[in-house]
Amino acid sequence: MKPPFPIPTEGTVVTVGTFDGIHLGHRAILQEISRRAAEAQRRSVLVTFEPHPLSVVNPQMAPPLLTTGGERREALALTDLDHVWVMRFDKALAELEPEQFIERLVRGLGMKELVIGHDHGFGRGRSGDAQTLKTLGERLGFGVDVVGAVEVQGHVVSSTAVRRMVGGGDLAGAARQLGRPYVVVGKVEHGAGRGRTIGIPTANLGGIPKEKLLPPDGVYAAWVETRTGRYGGMLNQGGKPTFGDGRRSIEVHLFGFEGDLYDEYVKVEWVRRLRDVRKFDAPASLIAQLHDDRARAEAVLAEGPPRQA
Repeated sequence: MKPPFPIPTEGTVVTVGTFDGIHLGHRAILQEISRRAAEAQRRSVLVTFEPHPLSVVNPQMAPPLLTTGGERREALALTDLDHVWVMRFDKALAELEPEQFIERLVRGLGMKELVIGHDHGFGRGRSGDAQTLKTLGERLGFGVDVVGAVEVQGHVVSSTAVRRMVGGGDLAGAARQLGRPYVVVGKVEHGAGRGRTIGIPTANLGGIPKEKLLPPDGVYAAWVETRTGRYGGMLNQGGKPTFGDGRRSIEVHLFGFEGDLYDEYVKVEWVRRLRDVRKFDAPASLIAQLHDDRARAEAVLAEGPPRQA
């Protein structure tokens, strides 16, 4: 397999990993390879994988994703990387011994330096480690360095930690480790139209991969980015028990928005959970609650973003 870009004659500075979330730990590594590449007049390259390696080698242990394909590509586009090589992870790649995999990088990328995270493992069964790489580097002619752990408020930043926070509803904690809010990107689809009939129209998000990690169901204050601007809103994630609909969905009412969002991709940021999804005795009771939800959501959004320190 060849990378989808020309190989620079001056060589490359490379890092390798799944990089789900592109959190502050990942960004420290990407900043380091970009810095080294600029100083040595080389090119910086991230070698990453799709799908997640565990979905191939041990599907039952595969984690939900913090960033799906498009979300991860958008986050990487904001870095100083020169190139990203997304390798298709399959059983053949999983069976490569550490030395075989590294030889591919040396031959395919002209790799002169390899920078990895403190907890990196690679090759068959993650049997390769930093010492393995240094031994291979001496023989194959590339340098190896390890970027230490990044801590936020005394906790090591990791994809596992961010997943735990999102899954537990700690969106502020997740944002601190990510260095940005936790979001989902979806395509606005036609729904049942109930929101419009009660004066609170909603954008129904579809096309969200099943692997995407969602916070606990509930009603949230949210921000929504569309092609025309950024709007505050209130989001319902879960079923619609008042109408006898138990299907999980994500729909958001945008404050101050008038127009048609159908078939447009929007980015939604969960800000704070306001309450559980619950069944109301009558639509009038639901409408009254939604007006209260709006007031609370507007108050939350007016507070501004939480501190990242």
